[in-house]
Amino acid sequence: MLNYIYAGFSIALLPANLFYCLVGVFVGTLIGVLPGIGPAATIALLMPLTLYASPTSAIIMLAGIYYGAMYGGSTTSILVNMPGEAASAITCLDGYQMARNGRPGPALGISAFGSFIAGTLSTVALMLLAHPLAGLALKFGPPEYFSLIAFGLSLLAFLSQGSKTKGFIMAFLGLIFSYVGLDTLTGLPRFTLGWTQLYNGIDFVPLVIGLFGISEVLVNLEEELGVRDIFKAKIKGLLPTLRDWRDSIFPVLRGSIIGFFFGILPGGGATISSIVSYSVEKKVSKTPEAFGTGVIEGVAGPESANNAAIAGSFIPLFSLGIPPNSVIALILGGLLIHGVKPGPQMMEKSPEIFWGFVASMYIGNALLLFVNLPLIGIWVRLLRVPYRMLFPFILLFCVIGAFSINRSLFDIGVMVCFGIVGYAAKKLGYENAPLIMAFVLGPMFEEALRQSLIMSDGSFLIFVARPISALFLGLVLVIVISGLFPYLRRMVRK
Repeated sequence: MLNYIYAGFSIALLPANLFYCLVGVFVGTLIGVLPGIGPAATIALLMPLTLYASPTSAIIMLAGIYYGAMYGGSTTSILVNMPGEAASAITCLDGYQMARNGRPGPALGISAFGSFIAGTLSTVALMLLAHPLAGLALKFGPPEYFSLIAFGLSLLAFLSQGSKTKGFIMAFLGLIFSYVGLDTLTGLPRFTLGWTQLYNGIDFVPLVIGLFGISEVLVNLEEELGVRDIFKAKIKGLLPTLRDWRDSIFPVLRGSIIGFFFGILPGGGATISSIVSYSVEKKVSKTPEAFGTGVIEGVAGPESANNAAIAGSFIPLFSLGIPPNSVIALILGGLLIHGVKPGPQMMEKSPEIFWGFVASMYIGNALLLFVNLPLIGIWVRLLRVPYRMLFPFILLFCVIGAFSINRSLFDIGVMVCFGIVGYAAKKLGYENAPLIMAFVLGPMFEEALRQSLIMSDGSFLIFVARPISALFLGLVLVIVISGLFPYLRRMVRK
């Protein structure tokens, strides 16, 4: 283990990887501070830049954007009462009240220090758990992978906000889009509508730029995002006092544990973990009625949880090759573009990518702590930039990103089409996360199904004859029935 850690730091400390790490965490913090962009849209926009880097540098930068956004999101929650990220929404309840009570500095400080502690602890857990789980995953065959992917997609659709039916519909659409192109077995075109440009399938980058970039711009343009009401008092005293640390240390530790394990779950992620952490802190507090009035525990717990969830979400990616949320699905897509397939064999075949990435998370968390605290004044000024001045640059990067992959105008058309799809989905209450997850997992899903049927001479009984596969399919059945239960109950009442 020590040899692997040493090798990882020797890779992460290379000048190129340090540069990509710094760029990732800086850009992540920036988009976390600016409401209305988000890590998914930013990763989609900047993914073309990683095509000219090594796979290790690419994942270091993309992951840096993800956990950097968690740091930046707390700044707007505390100072503007407007979460830069959905995962920081719960921080508004006590963080903004701390600022109103004349304590914006300790709120921002404990948010940064809590995030650093949680990020470091969760990275240690990632390092310790990913390899044993990958060894266990080597026992998985095609039937187990088919059932596992079915379970992950079902759970993600079930845990999506709003209608469960809409979640399943988006997952189904993602599978259909993933099968556009030539059939790998027969060589016949599928779902191409007669267009030869689609014979190679729908390119991942234009799709995600449209779904997350263009749609975000269209949604935000409907809102009046002018100059925001920013807290005007001088921000001082960023270092928490001893009393602040005494009140915060256990919420930070509890938030780290909650966030890490919720990050592993499909559909869990930073948002749910921060809400659960806030609920736990309120439950164990001796003064629960004080929550919402500006208690530091209401900032420390959720901010630690949403950062710990980032490292947790990489465990299923590296050990099983399965992304638990849409942002990790984007990172998986970036690795696949580089020809790297995450999974149990990746740690044996490409250990430099995994251990270089783990070491970079230690470095990135330290960079975020020492870079962001002095830059809080600059972030506050950036909040005054009207959105009408930002969105033209976002659209420009969208067009450049989609065109740069294949230098094709057709890809720009694909981006615009999926931008409209993403906008319509958001307006109608559909989530894009199940679609993008299904799009990334669709080819693996089909390959596992075909290999399983070849192994069993066409018999579907292979999926229930093997215990692990039968267990996951049973869980899928439970999820589907529980999703249908409210409809059945209403029908019985009628």
